[in-house]
Amino acid sequence: MKTRFSSLVTLKKSAMEKSERSLQGANADLNSATMALELSYNTLNQLSLPQTGKISQLLSSISLLDSQRATIEQNKEWIDFAKNQVIQAKQKLKSDMIEHEKFKYLELEEIKKFLKEQMIKESKDLDEIALMTHARNKK
Repeated sequence: MKTRFSSLVTLKKSAMEKSERSLQGANADLNSATMALELSYNTLNQLSLPQTGKISQLLSSISLLDSQRATIEQNKEWIDFAKNQVIQAKQKLKSDMIEHEKFKYLELEEIKKFLKEQMIKESKDLDEIALMTHARNKK
């Protein structure tokens, strides 16, 4: 049954579904960031300093370690950003769900009101028909 809230319910439902997809994307980004951080730590653990050799080899190994540590820091920042995105997406989804439920409730109440009016109208019509039939039977 169509009510004046039906189109709003549809609109709010699509907004809620969009927020759900956004949350899923934010969770996927967070998982990617976490995996990248783990990979960075594994790479750092695999690096080793040369025990013998030229100083240039030592310096290049140290610079490689420094760049790996910088990569780890970037990945940590990425994780923090992704966590914030997840939090924001959850808040948006929550507000969209509340809005959807609100309009769904209003639509349901309007349907109930319409059905109640219909029942009252049918009852009045039946009463009128009964009076008319009763009046005919008296004649």
